[in-house]
Amino acid sequence: MSRAKPDRKAAFRFIVALGFVSLFADMTYEGAHSVIGPLLKDLGASATQVGIIAGLGEMIAASLRYFSGKLADKTRAYWTITTLGYFLNLVVVPGLAFAGNWQAAALLVIAERTGKSLRGPARDVLLSEATEVVGYGTGFGLHAAMDQTGAVLGPLLVATAVARSHHFGPAFIWLAVPALGAFIALLFARAMSPHKGAPPAAPAEKQLPRVFWFYVAAAGLLALGFVDFPLLAYHFQKNSLTKPEVVPLLYAGAMGLNGLTALIFGRLFDRFGIQVIVLGIILSLLALPFGFLGGATGVYISVACWAVGLGAQDATLRSGISQVVSMNKRGTAFGSFNAAYGILWFVGSVTMGVLYDYSLLALVVFGIAAQLVAAVIFFTLRSQLRKAS
Repeated sequence: MSRAKPDRKAAFRFIVALGFVSLFADMTYEGAHSVIGPLLKDLGASATQVGIIAGLGEMIAASLRYFSGKLADKTRAYWTITTLGYFLNLVVVPGLAFAGNWQAAALLVIAERTGKSLRGPARDVLLSEATEVVGYGTGFGLHAAMDQTGAVLGPLLVATAVARSHHFGPAFIWLAVPALGAFIALLFARAMSPHKGAPPAAPAEKQLPRVFWFYVAAAGLLALGFVDFPLLAYHFQKNSLTKPEVVPLLYAGAMGLNGLTALIFGRLFDRFGIQVIVLGIILSLLALPFGFLGGATGVYISVACWAVGLGAQDATLRSGISQVVSMNKRGTAFGSFNAAYGILWFVGSVTMGVLYDYSLLALVVFGIAAQLVAAVIFFTLRSQLRKAS
């Protein structure tokens, strides 16, 4: 027997509660992410190794998301899986302060990404049920905006610590504070859940819809050509385009713009559908020429374009999946989507890291070409997604 959907106020409160969990969690791991590139450089890693580490963490995490998503649908233990995932990816971040070499730091980065992969599909299923009530784009956009608020505060905390010590390592100890806040917020979110158990089962659906796989292919190409911030930051520091303490400030500003963009694109998605992501892609691909070929002037334009593109993805990609996949298959859908996205992110990160050491122009052309193909596919899918919803 199915349960009634929560009313709009209850759904909105739950989205906000989960938003606070993500806010504190993002303070932790986005604060760390803002200086991973420079930290690895100081520990002796090359540009190619930075690209491999950044991408490998995403690839391993992405592969696990496929299985964690299927596990969530099979067991319906959405809260248990979500809690375990947050525990793992938050406790390892402070350990980066004690990494004595780039290999140890790389293992911790991969462990943090693994925790995120474990909880991602289950958390998104819980969130998607509430967004059905308030609007997929609006709900996911609001959650992304709160998520990115933490992603602003975390790098600011790191920037303050780096400015005081003039080293990246000690800053990670301070990130234990928001990590604890995330666990406390998770308890409140569980208490405010409109449905205290698992989300209600939807009518059985044996296979994911065909349009979903074309959607995954488009998102994968987008990930393939989307540059990782650690590589941008590596380039900025290697060429003395910014001071070390400015790197986390740049990332903080990018996360703030990311959150604002997510709110805007979320509302646009509810009104116009998936085609709005094309605008985000066009802006995001500009990060490549400005970042790697634009010199000191291009640094800020590049980071702004990168942030807008990421915000558009945050608000629309999960919304599109929720629009066409029923509740009983969403864990599998989110897991499959994230697996493909993360694996191609890894391929793109490694490719860009290798190209960086040989030709910046080739790196830029590669990234732009992949994102343009993704934009074309998303645009052609607009009518199919509208019919499937």
